[in-house]
Amino acid sequence: MENGEAKGKTEERTTEKEKENGKKKRGLMGNIVVRILVVSFASLVMAMNINTFVHTGGLLPGGASGLTLLIQEIFRKFLNISLPYTLINLLVNAVPVYIGFRFIGKKFTLLSCWVIVLTSVLTDLLPAYVITRDTLLISVFGGLIGGGAISLCLIMDCTSGGTDFLSIFLSERRGVDSFNITLGINACILAVAGILFGWDKALYSIIFQFASTVAVRTIYRKYQKATLFIVTNKPREVCSAIAKLSNHGATILEGEGAYEHCERYVVYSVVSGAEANRVIAVVKKADENAFVNVMKTERVTGNFYQRPAD
Repeated sequence: MENGEAKGKTEERTTEKEKENGKKKRGLMGNIVVRILVVSFASLVMAMNINTFVHTGGLLPGGASGLTLLIQEIFRKFLNISLPYTLINLLVNAVPVYIGFRFIGKKFTLLSCWVIVLTSVLTDLLPAYVITRDTLLISVFGGLIGGGAISLCLIMDCTSGGTDFLSIFLSERRGVDSFNITLGINACILAVAGILFGWDKALYSIIFQFASTVAVRTIYRKYQKATLFIVTNKPREVCSAIAKLSNHGATILEGEGAYEHCERYVVYSVVSGAEANRVIAVVKKADENAFVNVMKTERVTGNFYQRPAD
């Protein structure tokens, strides 16, 4: 009887594990499907943005797409050869994609490849629509729309290709703000465009790229960092809540309340900007009376945990 009961319990535990594994697999599959659908929509928006705003204004948006359009324009103007967007964009992204596979993450890079290919094909296939010919309006709204689409890709843990691969690689390896790197690379592309095709379109392209960067920085904050100073009477619980959610550590400082002259503790921690609001929420659950001061952090050196791309 005892052997039979033990066998039955073992079978029950096995069945429960199989059910849990099945739920995890379905959850992962559902997550992948959602990511593919969202980035496919973002690719459609980027392609429409190129055909509707960028081509109408004669702008260069920067990054891989800007370099692709620059090469297209050079061949068209100086060699009278019309090259497809897809061919050039795939060649431009060859080295960044290798960097992605080698140093960032395979799933991350595969999904990014899907975005690159789909955006390229849709740019060649979709017709162009002229909404406005005002170059300033095109620069501002085209940049905001493009930045929003890029942000969707980044939130889904992939990129639109090109300089995004390079900037993410340098951010994770060197701890440098990736968007500043992107701006520097784009400035070089726009300088070449200004020399070859005139500075008016190049300057409007800077406005386009600035609007795009502002949109990305506002929506996507993974590589931005926030410093939290938390005054609390439950420092251990607060530290545990921060570590459980974000995998970041904290430092407990002893202090004294200036008004009541009673003992206080200050928990100091640096987290990702994208996690700051969620961290504050769990801190408030751990201690509803906690006083939280959030400060923007320019740079962190040392061991700062960054969630790896998959």
